[in-house]
Amino acid sequence: MPQDTKLDIASNCPVPITGGESILMGHGSGGRMSANLMRTILLPALQNPVLERMDDQAILDLGGSRIAFTTDSFVVKPLFFPGGDIGTLAVNGTVNDLAMGGAKPLFLSLALILEEGLPLDTLRRVMESIRFAAALAGVIVVTGDTKVVEKGSGDGLFVNTSGIGLVSSGVRLSADQARPGDLVLLSGTIGDHGITILSQREGLEFESAVASDTAALHTLVAAMLDASSDIRCLRDPTRGGLSSSLNEIASRSHVGIELEEDAIPIREEVRGACELLGLDPLYVANEGKLLAVVEPKSAEGILEAMRQHPLGGSAQIIGTITDSHPAMVTLRTRLGTSRIVDLLSGDQLPRIC
Repeated sequence: MPQDTKLDIASNCPVPITGGESILMGHGSGGRMSANLMRTILLPALQNPVLERMDDQAILDLGGSRIAFTTDSFVVKPLFFPGGDIGTLAVNGTVNDLAMGGAKPLFLSLALILEEGLPLDTLRRVMESIRFAAALAGVIVVTGDTKVVEKGSGDGLFVNTSGIGLVSSGVRLSADQARPGDLVLLSGTIGDHGITILSQREGLEFESAVASDTAALHTLVAAMLDASSDIRCLRDPTRGGLSSSLNEIASRSHVGIELEEDAIPIREEVRGACELLGLDPLYVANEGKLLAVVEPKSAEGILEAMRQHPLGGSAQIIGTITDSHPAMVTLRTRLGTSRIVDLLSGDQLPRIC
């Protein structure tokens, strides 16, 4: 990689401006600005007990069944990248939001916003990815919508997917369930997706190929639940990376979380790219990994079940829930020091999902 590439990227990373009366890119970061937008404008307008749980999905009791319902929009740039595209992201991302509630995903909706001038071959390619990803995940697209906007208004293609799944009666997973003494498990390496998107945007080349980790995680979750019911919480650390997901759990459960840097798996090429570009891998997006907070007595059994699954072969115990420093995440570094892992202030990598 040319040395001046780092300088060019760094010069385009100003300190985020958080004030004012207009939306900024940082409001989509999944970090502090996103949380403030949710707390000050979105939630007050729509306040209700289900929404206030702020999980990746809503769990609803309907006619004696527990239904998981979620929706998500995808605005990734570029549309195609190593390991996937906007179509696979849309299917897998919505399936994963259902899976983090312990649901078996069943049905999806699909809404497309097409920009005037989008090549039909691009749309065909995305639709084929959606078809394949849905079949692989065992879900069916049963309804949808299509809109077209003027050239220059839509950046090619935006996708919205909603999903419905079923949750077993004994499953209760939420970010407010973590308790002191619980352990934090991570299913695999972090930062793969975010660094892949960055490399495509900036034309960066690495010695080893880097590809998105996008994948549907519901079968991994099912294997974990089969191993033990002692799972408190699941999260897929997408926007804002591990930092955002862990800070959310710490805040919602009023606990502290202590991480061990040496235990967090990171591919060497991803670690090297982060060091070169001045990025912290704890804040880089993932699309095929999950975090689990589990009771300590069952942690080894759940970890073994994860490692036996194709999507959990690199799973590790990466931290502990504590009653000290509530609502704060800390990291014990390789040097033996500790630092706070706060919410991302702005947006390291916008438009990554």
